[in-house]
Amino acid sequence: MAYFHQSVLLKEVIENLCPQSGDNFIDCTVGGGGHTLALLEKTAPTGRVLGLDLDEKALEAAKEKAAEARVFERLILVEDNFANLKNIVENYKFQPVSGIILDLGLSSAQLADEERGFSFKSSGRLDMRFGKTQLAAYEIINSWSKDELAEIFAKYGEEPLAQKIAAAIVERRKKAFLFSARDLADLILKIKPYFGRKKIHPATKIFQALRIAVNQELDNLEKVLPQAVEILISGGRLAVISFHSLEDRVVKNFFRFKARSEKPIVRLINKKVIRPSYLEIKSNPRARSAKLRVVEKI
Repeated sequence: MAYFHQSVLLKEVIENLCPQSGDNFIDCTVGGGGHTLALLEKTAPTGRVLGLDLDEKALEAAKEKAAEARVFERLILVEDNFANLKNIVENYKFQPVSGIILDLGLSSAQLADEERGFSFKSSGRLDMRFGKTQLAAYEIINSWSKDELAEIFAKYGEEPLAQKIAAAIVERRKKAFLFSARDLADLILKIKPYFGRKKIHPATKIFQALRIAVNQELDNLEKVLPQAVEILISGGRLAVISFHSLEDRVVKNFFRFKARSEKPIVRLINKKVIRPSYLEIKSNPRARSAKLRVVEKI
């Protein structure tokens, strides 16, 4: 299956990062390479991009697209966690850095891959790992206690029925192993059926919570933000696209703290969050929840 990902807020990211010829940028979440290729185009002929991702399929797709666009010689791709950003930059001697982008969303390819288990309809294993080393979601679902499950459902999914769903999972696995995403989604539907014309699947919050727990998303985000600011040159910019309130809260609070402390080290480029246009949402409905925040290092 071809790796497909439509980069969200691409125009807005490029406008706010202000890439110039010869500048170096870091794309901490390469995905299908949309933001990366746009940055390489704007920084030609000598600017470089360091691209990170935990998903080897995403890196392969970015490599192919960069080769087709004849910019691969200016691209460095690394399969690693962006929580290790400072070490990666030091190892590759990638300096100076004029801008950094983090797009925290899932790709269409990841959602469509039956073996990844991100989609409610997936009949493959409930995996949900971005990379290879973490504990898979099916291992959490089938081994963690009711209280542990309820805690992550409430904390990372803000699910009001966390205790009830956790109890149902524990009862269900006494009879049979919960293997697929569809198994879990069907179980949740028995507790939270569709009502009226709601478009949001009742299992959305539980799947979000599991994905965050599996990939330690909030912990890694908290680790990378100070590293990113440290790495940037004075006048360099950091752009972050988030897709749910927990991520956005981490980004917003960090940016505000660093901009309003006694000795501020960044300034806010957009005091109000940047959202996709009506036309972008119409062409790519998954963009509807995206929020872009940008700061500039002082």
